[in-house]
Amino acid sequence: MNLLALVGRVFLAFLTQVGQFTLFALVSLSHCLRPPFYLRLTARQMIEIGYYSLPVVGLTAIFTGMVLALQTSSGFSELAAESSVAMIVAWGMTRELGPVLAGLMVAGRIGAAMAAEIGTMKVTEQVDALYTLSTNPYKYLVVPRLIAGATMLPLLVLVADIIGIFGGYVLGTTKLGFSEHGYISATWRHLEFIGVVSGLTKAAVFGLVIALMGCYHGIHSRGGAQGVGKATTNAVVSASILILLLNYVLTEMFFA
Repeated sequence: MNLLALVGRVFLAFLTQVGQFTLFALVSLSHCLRPPFYLRLTARQMIEIGYYSLPVVGLTAIFTGMVLALQTSSGFSELAAESSVAMIVAWGMTRELGPVLAGLMVAGRIGAAMAAEIGTMKVTEQVDALYTLSTNPYKYLVVPRLIAGATMLPLLVLVADIIGIFGGYVLGTTKLGFSEHGYISATWRHLEFIGVVSGLTKAAVFGLVIALMGCYHGIHSRGGAQGVGKATTNAVVSASILILLLNYVLTEMFFA
């Protein structure tokens, strides 16, 4: 009986969290469509999310492209299908690895920063002070981050796709023996518009999810420094899980 009570409490707590997050997301997204807009704050978040995330996303992409080319060549050499390496690198980076890995890297960097910053403001009552200044915290704190996340992550993924394909090209032409013209031609021949569009669409959704989870856990943090640390961890973990879940859902929608 105690076990059933424990399962029931956990399930009810989970439903409560889902309901709170759903209401938070609906309210936040509704504020994105209504003025006033804090353009300076939005631009600052775009720089923070986009420009300062370029190094980690670029390094992740180039080594992913190189490893993908190396592993694909090793496997396809047994089937005498080495010519498909360029196709696999192009498809893998644009459809899956580019948006997913960029999303996970940005979730670890930006999602944690959002939760920590807003959580610190929450526990030090700075969020409550915004109400006394007739400033809506959703408008001031959440909306700029949502807009920046949804717009900058697709740009990061586009850069990651280019760098990752370039990494496969470098490895393929320097170590695997492919000709430069042949590798480039194969890449262009197999690069599909739907693959690029699906990857950028995933990136926009992932960016929105990262910003939502970071802001949600930050603004609902409790209990001082320990609560802020817990909110930061929960923001990264929940955003990463949702990225992997939504990646399957969106892939099913585009390529089923």
